[in-house]
Amino acid sequence: MATHAQGPDHQVVIIGSGFAGLGMAIRLRQAGCRDFVVLEKADEVGGTWRDNTYPGCACDVQSHMYSFSFEPNPSWSRMFAEQPEIWEYLRRCVDRYDLRGNIRFGAEVTGCAFDETAGIWHVSLADGRSLTARVVVAGLGPLHVPAFPDVPGLDRFRGVTFHSSRWNHDYDLTGKRVAVIGTGASAIQFVPRIAARVGQLHLFQRTPPWIMPKPDRVMSAVERRLFRRLPFVQRLYRNAIYWQLESRILGFNVDKRLVRAAEALSKRHIARQIPDDPALRAAVTPTYTLGCKRVLISDDYYPALTRPNVELVTDGIREVREHSVVTADGVEREVDAIIHGTGFRVGDVSSLDIVGAGGVELNDLWRREGMQAHLGVAIAGFPNLFMLVGPNSGLGHNSIVFMIEAQARYVVECLRLLDERRAQWMAVRPSVQDDFNRKVQGRLNRSVWQSGCESWYLDDQGVNRTLWPGFTFTYWLRTRRVREADYDLVTRASATPLDPLFGDRPAVVGHPELVGAGGR
Repeated sequence: MATHAQGPDHQVVIIGSGFAGLGMAIRLRQAGCRDFVVLEKADEVGGTWRDNTYPGCACDVQSHMYSFSFEPNPSWSRMFAEQPEIWEYLRRCVDRYDLRGNIRFGAEVTGCAFDETAGIWHVSLADGRSLTARVVVAGLGPLHVPAFPDVPGLDRFRGVTFHSSRWNHDYDLTGKRVAVIGTGASAIQFVPRIAARVGQLHLFQRTPPWIMPKPDRVMSAVERRLFRRLPFVQRLYRNAIYWQLESRILGFNVDKRLVRAAEALSKRHIARQIPDDPALRAAVTPTYTLGCKRVLISDDYYPALTRPNVELVTDGIREVREHSVVTADGVEREVDAIIHGTGFRVGDVSSLDIVGAGGVELNDLWRREGMQAHLGVAIAGFPNLFMLVGPNSGLGHNSIVFMIEAQARYVVECLRLLDERRAQWMAVRPSVQDDFNRKVQGRLNRSVWQSGCESWYLDDQGVNRTLWPGFTFTYWLRTRRVREADYDLVTRASATPLDPLFGDRPAVVGHPELVGAGGR
């Protein structure tokens, strides 16, 4: 570990190598910053697209939008790419932008502590190593800590159990009696893929999701060739997708009556795919407003439920025994395996012990006051710490990659401000953060996401700490420039001597264009 006189080991530490971490690394490189390191706990990049390998894993945003605007891929094989293709795209980005030398694999971050005297962060790793950095960017992503149901007896089960995000490929499901707990975004993808293989599948549903038809198709060879030869055509295609997705916010947060047409479409989808079983149709038809929970897309989930070896169970689980699952009505179902399709602990940073100015611990702060950050990026009391896809910057209607790019650009602009003012660190003012969150929550309270249902968008107090409540282009506008007045910039003579974060002539940093593709 470097001494204070020598300065920090790195100017910037990025935690995580999913879309967020890699997007940040690429933007730093383009801006002229060379002294940064990406800390990745695994042995390869990819984040959620490396970890989630369950059958049928795919994106539910069109691939041409679910990719970096500055790195279009004209060769997507489908409208909605599956996990292997998305993972390969991320690895290709690493090689294209020559990031391998900046990534440290097997480096699981366990804690970060800010040293006010030196003006640096001390970053601790799981293997006992540590390093120092002037700036820390957390690109952990909101969907990386698996959530498990609180069901009595799970620890007594003698069969095989695993979470969908940690799929056990060594266990052969053929002919097995399988219980699947959860009917969310992951389950509706893997249930159709395993239904034909298992002997019996018991699918335990707490609340039915709204499911829309999936407009998926193979991208033709002609389209791929056209996109390669005429990149502006692909940009136009991406732009059309962007605005089509963006229009969905009109029903979610402008006029809830607009979602009724979408609800009617979803109900017709159920009727067409489950024509002969009125009881099953009723069981999968939601009674809450569309959009209150995450809206899903699938063309093979409902048909899978009509298979003779698949049972949809709507009674709650009372307990798990050594070889069975018992529901509230007393029915006992013997199973060989339990698969948890129960999603993630959204925004959970409990695995990291982040200590800011004055010894304030982020986990304690957020437990007391709820997750809050200015623009989902900067947290009051935590100088030179930036988050990507932080509180209230997730989306329920468009591509999160668009938001990641806007945030990465914003962080770069923050670092430019540090250089220009020769400041050791910057911290968003509490009043600015409070004002931002007050306005965000005011808009969310009028949205479909606060329509009375329980969802992973809400914290334990029923407050939506997850979603951005409006159009993404308004967020883009908010993050184009850093308002110096929003931050306290601090310079101390006793702090570590400063080196510039960027070179003398930084490259132009592109920004996601409002309608799609940004510049390189």
